[in-house]
Parts: sequence; C-alpha cells; structure tokens
Amino acid sequence: MSSDTSDPNLHWTTAITQVKPNEIRLRGHRLDQLMGTVSFAQAIFLTLTGELPTPEVGRLLDAMLVASIDHGATPPSVLAARTSASTGAPLNAALAAGILSINRYHGGAIEDCVRLIQAVAARMEAANLAAAQAARALVADYHAAKKRLPGFGHRIHTNDPRTNRLFELAEEAGVSSQGVQIVRTLADALAAQLGRELPINVDGAIAALLYDLQIAPELANAFFIMARVPGLVAHIHEEQTRERPMRRIHPTDHSYDGPLDDAAS
Repeated sequence: MSSDTSDPNLHWTTAITQVKPNEIRLRGHRLDQLMGTVSFAQAIFLTLTGELPTPEVGRLLDAMLVASIDHGATPPSVLAARTSASTGAPLNAALAAGILSINRYHGGAIEDCVRLIQAVAARMEAANLAAAQAARALVADYHAAKKRLPGFGHRIHTNDPRTNRLFELAEEAGVSSQGVQIVRTLADALAAQLGRELPINVDGAIAALLYDLQIAPELANAFFIMARVPGLVAHIHEEQTRERPMRRIHPTDHSYDGPLDDAAS
C-alpha cells in the first residue's frame, strides 16, 4: 500500500534545506550564491545554527577543523579504519569503522568539556562567585570523586601547540569570552590541586570556543568527527595502496617517512 502524502497526519517540516526546481536554499540562502563566497566552515556553521558567521569567525572555525584533522596513526579511530581497510572493506565501510570508534574517551571530550564550562558558569551565577572560586570548587569536587577533567592533559604534549593558536585566532575574531576565561581558570585550579600543570588540550580549547560561539553541547563532538574524516580517508587510502591485505597492524611500532619539516610547502 502506498503512503498517502496528502494525509495531514503524515506532514512534517524541516528548517534546513528548501529544494525547488532550479533552486536550492540552505537556511534561506541560495546555495549557488554561497558557493565561492563563503568557506566550507562558514557553511557548516550556517547549516548547524541557521546563522551565517562573519569571515573572521569562519577563519576561526576553519582553524578548529584543521586542528583536529589528524593526530598520527595511533588513535583508536585510525587503527579501526586501517584494520577495516586491511580486510578489503570499501572506503565507506572503513570510514564508518573509524567514525564509530570516536566515543567518550576518544574524541568525545569536547562535549564533556563544554558541559564542564557550563557547570562553572552556573555556579558563578547561582552563588555570585568569581570564575576562580567556582573553578576551584568544581575541581575539588572532581578530585574528591576521583574523576578526570575532560579537556585537560595529553598523552604526548605538555603544551598542546594547537591550543594557543586557537586562542590567538579567537581573540582576533572577537570570540574569546567567558568560555575561554573559564577553561583557563580551570587549568589554574587544576594545577593548584594537583601540584603540577596539565595543559589545556585541543579538545578543551575547542570546547571553550564552541561555548563562546553558543554552539549546543550536543553538537560539540560533531566538530571533531567532521574534522577527522579527511585524516581517516587518507589513512584508509594509504592502507589500501601501500600495505598488504590482512596484515597485523601494530598500534605503536611504526615510523614516519613523509616530508620533513616544511619541505612539502
């Protein structure tokens, strides 16, 4: 039995894209007029929020995506994608395996850190506290519960080179606000609690900027996923073209043989 599209009970609406003969509109903007005039990152922001950001904010968004495009061959998503590719899986299947490996403990810290920032902001408002006071209280609670703060610390970097650059670009774009202030205050409170510094990692930096850009926390991890897709595709293609099928992939015993320093530029 075919569905009756005239049944009012089946009617639904969407506010994202309108398609008519010879015309496509994204959030009200003609797609052909956006092409060549806005960056892909600006189009992503428009798609997710319904607002077209300024070129300066678009540049910041581009930087956020570049910051997470790849981080070597050891992350679980890359190992999953390469293992799937090694079995003969097509690109879409291997890519799906990699994306499905992005979860709470790998790539999922951005949303958790946004919610951490929200919790500090809520304490500041509810108890009329300064950011430092609210941050110290929250860090103490996490320490007592033996919980790690998402967005801080890194297994390789003691000073994540991506973080400072993102904060610089946020200042230039006029975006740096309460989120950046809170995440920096949390870093200070955490260092005081532990007696040593843990860097704000790229997830924490992106979380702060998404908070200041008023992006819903539920969308935060999508920025990591969208950023990592090109890197995963590159690893899949390399696996399919450079390695033998069905090989045992060691998670750490590998070396880099690409261009050195800035030789490729």
